[in-house]
Amino acid sequence: MNTPVEQKYNKWIITLSIAIPLVVALLFGVNLRKLGYDVKPLSFLPPIYAAINGLTAIVLVVAVVAIKNGKRKLHENLMKFAILLSVLFLGMYVAYHMTSDSTKFGGEGAIKYIYYFILITHICLSVIIIPFVLVTYVKALAQRFDKHKKIAKITFPMWLYVAVTGVIVYLMIAPYYSY
Repeated sequence: MNTPVEQKYNKWIITLSIAIPLVVALLFGVNLRKLGYDVKPLSFLPPIYAAINGLTAIVLVVAVVAIKNGKRKLHENLMKFAILLSVLFLGMYVAYHMTSDSTKFGGEGAIKYIYYFILITHICLSVIIIPFVLVTYVKALAQRFDKHKKIAKITFPMWLYVAVTGVIVYLMIAPYYSY
């Protein structure tokens, strides 16, 4: 049975878990320059949002170490920071794609398949992770730490994978960016 805190946030979890991927997908297909707006391509953003992904991965690992060492407040603050970093990443990612042409991966042979495998799993899990992060966070807000810990064991590796593969995808496609 859900607590009042969980009941309060359940609709938000469902709404955001559906709305965020839909809005990102819609905005990903919108290119302001092609629509006639005089905006400069934000081509400086990919290394910044890749670095944010890398920082997110580090923050997640440090947060897990903190909670394993009984530092609950530090863990809480680090997790809030990781969520903030993910929101910043998302904003920059959408802004880049709304102002810039998509970059095609230019690798050949086996590396091309490796790249697309990493990219596809990264994209799929970046959608799936949204409700996991939100539910995990709300379980902590509701002080249902037994449930929080149980779902966090799924959320953490998935979120860490998304953060790390975001950096890998950037590093693999970076040589093909046109600046």
